[in-house]
Amino acid sequence: LEVSLIPFSGISLFPKEKIIPWGWNPALRKKLLDAGAMEESLPSMEELKQLRSDSGRKNAIHILNELRAENNAFCGESYFFSAVDDVLHFLHSRNGDHVLKMPNSGSGKGLSWIKGKITDKQTDWCRRVIHEQGGLIAEPVLNKIRDFAMEFCLSDNKAEFIGYSLFQSTSSGAYMGNFLMPQTDIEERLGEYTGPELLPQLRKSLAEKLCRQYPSYSGCLGVDMMVCKTNRGYQIQPCVEINLRMNMGIVA
Repeated sequence: LEVSLIPFSGISLFPKEKIIPWGWNPALRKKLLDAGAMEESLPSMEELKQLRSDSGRKNAIHILNELRAENNAFCGESYFFSAVDDVLHFLHSRNGDHVLKMPNSGSGKGLSWIKGKITDKQTDWCRRVIHEQGGLIAEPVLNKIRDFAMEFCLSDNKAEFIGYSLFQSTSSGAYMGNFLMPQTDIEERLGEYTGPELLPQLRKSLAEKLCRQYPSYSGCLGVDMMVCKTNRGYQIQPCVEINLRMNMGIVA
């Protein structure tokens, strides 16, 4: 593999090359246009608006619920609330720790961890997030054993499975790094918890759901997952978050 670094000042010299950034946003689009990139090779502002909507954490809730309905080997709950009173009622009616998530924030960011009861400061955080982003997501904290992900590439409403990603994160959810090992080793390691048949089944079902959820998206994406210890043994949380962009799992 030959890699050639091209400065922004040289982008106009390669008009036919496809530009694949880590992630798209209006500021990057403008910077590329100013550097001489062809406008037809870049996503439109309307497409970027749709991408922002598709990238929200709220989209993972629907797929999680569908997957759990298909197989009782899956676990996890995720709820969207648009009113602070509803968030407080949800937390007060349940035991255990919870995590609250901003709908529009990067993976591992925009989180508030509720240890038992919610504090006044955390309630103020909820009000601010709901005011600015229209709601927030609440989930029970699970007994996580392993972080992993499935990586896909979507094009023409077809999903190609790229591979697994086995990674580590901090106790607060921030990404730390990936394990570098053959795909067969990752699948074997995960299979110690799930058995040999569950992951291929999940992979197939998830590919179908991603195509239906994102019919116009073209590019890489990663679906974060967890192996969890529950009172039913080891289970998979099959859709923690969907990262609609290039990510470190694909790089690894």
